[in-house]
Amino acid sequence: MARRNSDEPVALLTPEEQDRESKVEGHDVEGAAGQEEPPQDQNLDHEYSIASTVKFTWLGTYFFFSLLLTLYNKLVLGMFAFPWLLTCLHASFASMGTYSMLQMGHFKLTRLGRRENLALVAFSALFTANIALSNLSLAMVSVPFYQTMRMLCPIFTILIYRVWYGRTYSTLTYLSLIPLIIGAAMTTAGEMTFTDAGFLLTIFGVVLAAIKTVVTNRFMTGSLALPPLEFVMRMSPLAALQAFACAAATGEIGGFRDLIASGDISLPPAIASLTGNGFLAFLLNVSSFQTNKLAGALTMTVCGNLKQCLTVLIGIFLFNITVDVLNGAGMAVTMVGAAIYSKAELDNKRKKQQPAYKPVNQETR
Repeated sequence: MARRNSDEPVALLTPEEQDRESKVEGHDVEGAAGQEEPPQDQNLDHEYSIASTVKFTWLGTYFFFSLLLTLYNKLVLGMFAFPWLLTCLHASFASMGTYSMLQMGHFKLTRLGRRENLALVAFSALFTANIALSNLSLAMVSVPFYQTMRMLCPIFTILIYRVWYGRTYSTLTYLSLIPLIIGAAMTTAGEMTFTDAGFLLTIFGVVLAAIKTVVTNRFMTGSLALPPLEFVMRMSPLAALQAFACAAATGEIGGFRDLIASGDISLPPAIASLTGNGFLAFLLNVSSFQTNKLAGALTMTVCGNLKQCLTVLIGIFLFNITVDVLNGAGMAVTMVGAAIYSKAELDNKRKKQQPAYKPVNQETR
């Protein structure tokens, strides 16, 4: 064995330098010590370290803005039937809003390398592809069939975590998904019509939606650990450009130009309405990414199922939507599933917070 010369000077490192030395290619080696999972799979249980009051507060905020924007979009798309341009508007407002918050000092930028920047570009493409696939599959299947298939998103989220990260959940968590999925499907039940291509595209869209939710969580809780505001700011301009390109490819820009030229739309009210819609979308993006980080990807997909039921419930009062016994029973079943899931998550959190060992009292003799 080679021996070091005793006269050779020993380099003393500061704590900051030691911390930098302990990270290899952006991963914290010290944090991975004693764990079976590779460094990139750290912090899979990040949501269990968050106080329940904080988590439920952000979940409530996300629900509020999500339901409000869903209803707002229903009104806006009645006069502005250009979904890609609306997506571009939402991403643009998210970009401008988070950049303003950066200038006001609410967060600081993380120094990213080429690999991380390429990952953000890939994520923005995933974000755009998810929307494109949803629009394409909706043209081939009925709305009830599309909504029912989207209820399977929690199942695909669990499969991604189990296969890719080796993560497991409690039996109660698995059981809670049964009433959540069945109840939500009952709520949106209707005429189920689809083509073979539409069926495959819808399933693929559900898988992409689950991947997007998981990848979003990993960007903010994994080794990179981007703050939600910074993540939104970095991703939004890319998504806006891609949505604008899709709007040009599908003829929406020309259609919008023709709409203005025809005089069928009054510009001042339209601009005011779209500005309010874009600002609300910015608030939803911030709350959505923050909630994903604090509550976890699976909880976000479960909330998606619950939101469908709440949207139908609100629509009964606002838009005079009629529901039958099956739809009403589906809402009740979904609420029961949500209660069971909440109970399972609270139990999981208590288990995760238990110490790994209990000290043994030793009597001195």
